[in-house]
Amino acid sequence: MEDVVSFWRGRRVFLTGHTGFKGGWLALWLAQRGARVRGFALEPDTEPNLFTVASVGAAVEDVRGDVRDYAALEKALTAFEPEVVFHLAAQPLVRRSYAEPLATFAANAMGTVHLLEAVRKAPGVRAVVCVTTDKVYRNHGGDAPYGEDDALGGHDAYAASKACAEMAAAAYRDSFFAPEQGTALATARAGNVIGGGDWSKDRLIPDLIRGFEAQEPVRIRRPKAIRPWQHVLEPLSGYMLLAERLMKEPRRFATAFNFGPAEEDAWPVERIADAMAAMWGAGAAWTNDEREHVHEDHALRLDISRARRELGWEPRLRIEQALEWTMNWYRAARRGEEMQRATLEQIAAYERLAQGSA
Repeated sequence: MEDVVSFWRGRRVFLTGHTGFKGGWLALWLAQRGARVRGFALEPDTEPNLFTVASVGAAVEDVRGDVRDYAALEKALTAFEPEVVFHLAAQPLVRRSYAEPLATFAANAMGTVHLLEAVRKAPGVRAVVCVTTDKVYRNHGGDAPYGEDDALGGHDAYAASKACAEMAAAAYRDSFFAPEQGTALATARAGNVIGGGDWSKDRLIPDLIRGFEAQEPVRIRRPKAIRPWQHVLEPLSGYMLLAERLMKEPRRFATAFNFGPAEEDAWPVERIADAMAAMWGAGAAWTNDEREHVHEDHALRLDISRARRELGWEPRLRIEQALEWTMNWYRAARRGEEMQRATLEQIAAYERLAQGSA
């Protein structure tokens, strides 16, 4: 662990999306490891939100801006002179993409192009991890897991815009970021991420927490749908490991990587809802929402063998543990605990798990 911490100590890291759920966790983790982090993002999208509740802004340099604004993004990045860039800023919700397709493509596709163009003009950047999604794959209609070499696609604007981001990243890598040119670029595709501090609408865990708190049955759409659930710390550990590898062996690791759970942890929605209701207790319940909904694929699983083989990365938390950690975080927040400390305690517990299995 000391080698990992010393790798990040003093490292200049530019992080887009630090006011979001995953970005907030990553910002705190990088800062805890001693990195100097400049975040670039919009205002938090929900109230409450992780950024405020866990005092993320106290741990990083907080710059507000929109990745759709190229001039502002380029100025913030080049002036900071980072060595490592993590790109997480996005419009992250499938159902919102049906209502706001133009904004979704602008943020996810062109926002990524803007980030990569800004990196191209910042010669000190050595490693870029561009985060997309497990939904970039063209759905094959079966239960087989998707691998990084499978065809890209997207039924909805969210998935298609993220597939566009993948293609843009590949084009910039081929055209401008060859290893001998000094900058190594990889993309990361993560499963359905859960954890404390997510209050987004139309996501299963936040919807469950809101309903349980209101003592109302939670309407669940498509309870039979299967997703690769994983705690937020799982893919974030992969993103940081990938950045470290890009710095050391750029030619080998400048490609796409899936980060997902063990195959047996790809649960149907109803099983997640049942487990969360049982942990909450006190009459927590859900019901099947039989209203008509927008299209969503029935089954989604990820093949994580490349990350295992090439990076030595493994998921550390079984889904039952991930749900327990998630519930514990929200309970701590309800009790009024100091949530930056509580968040860092879960990070430390995760690091101990990783050490124990190393």
